[in-house]
Amino acid sequence: MEKFLTDDLIAQVGQLFGKLTNPVQVLLFTSKDKQETCEPTQQLLEEVVELSDLLSLSVFDIGEHADLASLYKVQDKAPAIVIAAMESTLKFGKESNQVTDYGIRILGIPAGHEFATLINDLLLVSGRDSGLSPQTRKYIKGLAKPLHLEVFVTPT
Repeated sequence: MEKFLTDDLIAQVGQLFGKLTNPVQVLLFTSKDKQETCEPTQQLLEEVVELSDLLSLSVFDIGEHADLASLYKVQDKAPAIVIAAMESTLKFGKESNQVTDYGIRILGIPAGHEFATLINDLLLVSGRDSGLSPQTRKYIKGLAKPLHLEVFVTPT
């Protein structure tokens, strides 16, 4: 299969990935019923994570890993991308990794304008900072109940 990322794009993304500071775990949830979108999504993500040692990718089929898909609330969505932090901890002299979920999801293949969103999300999670202003952070802390926010993008 032909590569998604051109040499020019690899150079641009590689330069941006110089700003990555902490490990990021990308989880891709696929479905055998949706291979026409899941396979290219996986290929694109493999090409992207290959550009930095701070990025890693794990792929799960939502049918075979229903409990994990349910945990990340993507059980009926494929392809679904979860962008999470990877935290290394030392317990009893052994290093262990823990995934910290910030609730960032991309549903479908992040192509076109959504590719920039994917790269930005990776940078944000790596920096462990949302970039929100102090005013916005204060407002969010004051929310009395959980807020579910979804952003929809349609192809043109």
